Amino acid sequence: MKRRYGESGLPLDMRKGVRVLSVIAGGLIAAVGLELFLMPHKLITGGIAGLSALLSHMTEMRLGLFLFLLNLPFILLSRKQINLRFAMYTMLGLICLTAGSLALHRFPAVITEPLPAALAGGLCLGVGLGISIRFGGVGGPAPESGFMFLRSGPPKWAETALMLLNCVILLCAGALFGWDQAMYSIIAYLLAFEGVRFSLRDLTRSRPVWITTNRCTEIREALRDELKREAKLVQAAGPEGQPGTLFCLATRMEEEALATIVHSFDRHGEIVVGGGESRWMLPSN
Repeated sequence: MKRRYGESGLPLDMRKGVRVLSVIAGGLIAAVGLELFLMPHKLITGGIAGLSALLSHMTEMRLGLFLFLLNLPFILLSRKQINLRFAMYTMLGLICLTAGSLALHRFPAVITEPLPAALAGGLCLGVGLGISIRFGGVGGPAPESGFMFLRSGPPKWAETALMLLNCVILLCAGALFGWDQAMYSIIAYLLAFEGVRFSLRDLTRSRPVWITTNRCTEIREALRDELKREAKLVQAAGPEGQPGTLFCLATRMEEEALATIVHSFDRHGEIVVGGGESRWMLPSN
């Protein structure tokens, strides 16, 4: 049996192990940013992490508890929109973030000054979350429509809602802890945002994909309906069972969903990503 290799040249079973370790590492790095840099200085970022930190300071309950309770409903609500494998990575990332936060809570702050703490904490939080997202463990909602979100940006209503939520969180933090702390919190939030964007910087770049299959028509329609990707028929399937070939463009974040679609119609369909000497095959599920 021919062994399949991934983009990095590693066997695909080894790539799965690297992916699991990366999700774990991302969750732990984000926990370090929160517990060892941001929380001791009462620095509040935006989003679910910021809301969790705010509630933790107000109630004196552990941050990890709120991180788990506030993120879990999003995972459960999005379960019908994502495949089981992706949901498992999502839950793994959330568990590692929660466990890391609980374990690090008793340790003192690494930095005593709020400004360098905001810089280091924001970067750790953003890079950690970005790594988890990149390798499939998202602490929050992660439907397949997220591929479209990263490629073209959020819809206007979601953009407005997120902006209002973050403003409310930062205003509450300023009222509770002082406006100087709020300014440092904004710095941490901006660095966290840039950290996530840096970690995901090449995931939205489209690359060529060739699909060899006997179910060209069905797969072509499914790609158009589910991924909003048009696939060109390069070679039709032959009358004696010869497979046909489809060509389309896909981003890194769409690859797993694309493989799931193809192999749901044709278990033995082959998917080759890339061009020239940089080509590799996606595994079947």
